[in-house]
Amino acid sequence: MFFRWVLALLIAAGCTWTARAQEQQEKILMGAVILDGDTVPAKWLKTVEVVEKMPYYVRRYKVYMDKLRYNVYKVYPYAITAAEILKDVDRDLAALESKDARKAYKKRKEDELNRRFKGELQNFTISQGQILVKLINRQTGRNCFDIIRELKGGFSAVVFQAVALVFENNLKRGYDPEGNDRDIELIVQEIEQNGGVRPIH
Repeated sequence: MFFRWVLALLIAAGCTWTARAQEQQEKILMGAVILDGDTVPAKWLKTVEVVEKMPYYVRRYKVYMDKLRYNVYKVYPYAITAAEILKDVDRDLAALESKDARKAYKKRKEDELNRRFKGELQNFTISQGQILVKLINRQTGRNCFDIIRELKGGFSAVVFQAVALVFENNLKRGYDPEGNDRDIELIVQEIEQNGGVRPIH
């Protein structure tokens, strides 16, 4: 008797839970088709346009531009910073009359810049170094060889140029936004149109 009473209670509770669960279920209406007596849900999908495979030369140019874009975005802030620093150095040197004072200032500035940037610049790839040389010329109107010669002397400029040539770079290289550097210029303009970049501090 007790067992029947417990069983009846469980059945009643189960029926109540099932009824509540059915009440809470959401109804989703959708189309269907009948195939061989079975009702199968059916749904229209968006039209997919099948186009020809991207040509090899287009894929190759895209890979080239993606890599160039990454490098320019990484290097451009350093070129902006270099231009600002050079402007400050030129101004400060013009205010110093003594040769010794100018020499001491250059040495102090060189030590400061080494502490700030040497580690970061050493991690640049050869391609990034080449782009940086070009963008410094773009931002300052002077090539890196001339900048080094003015600040450190002709001998140092020649030594730096020799090292740069070993790493497939050229400190005398200018910037040609309408020729060889057209792609770099397009990316720089893209950066500037998107708000530009801030100098590195």
